[in-house]
Amino acid sequence: MLDSPQTLTIATTGASGAIFLRHLLLAIDNDDRVHNVNFVVSDSALRVIAEELGLRGRNNLVSQLLGHSSRKIHQQSNADIGANVASGSYPADAMIVLPCSMGTLARIANGIASHLIERAADVCLKEKRPLVLCIRETPLNKIHIRNMYRAADAGATIFPLIPAYYFRPATLDQMAHEFACRVLAHVGLPQKDAYRWKG
Repeated sequence: MLDSPQTLTIATTGASGAIFLRHLLLAIDNDDRVHNVNFVVSDSALRVIAEELGLRGRNNLVSQLLGHSSRKIHQQSNADIGANVASGSYPADAMIVLPCSMGTLARIANGIASHLIERAADVCLKEKRPLVLCIRETPLNKIHIRNMYRAADAGATIFPLIPAYYFRPATLDQMAHEFACRVLAHVGLPQKDAYRWKG
């Protein structure tokens, strides 16, 4: 867990759950403890975002997701293997992949860093920085389970995209926001409006 991370890498890949990404970005954009976000989107994620949220294209994607522009969230090309987050000398504090597809998990778990998302994740592992993989698939086959073990063994946190129900969310947005709060708390960014179980 971190003490007030200032620079985050957020990646999104081609698994279902774009609404969770939207609420993660909204929470981060409103959090003054985060100064800079490098946001990387895979080609498959663009298709999922289009299907689930009705957004189109790479241009102004951050503005489309948030509903407004952001000074601190900067989109990067997944093809740019020479971007800042591809180097261990760049001071990124943590990385979150939400949602994380099984293909992305497999490449991270086996050190196949042919695109920026996997390379940035590889950098987090080698530099011993927090890497949170919000995996999304069901049912899981043995390959998926082995790859989760490999990634966890290398230092990643496997954080399945499983929302909570005990706080009785009335909408999908409430459910997605609470999940985003849980993820951010895990990297040292607890949110003031997160639900707290009191027993």
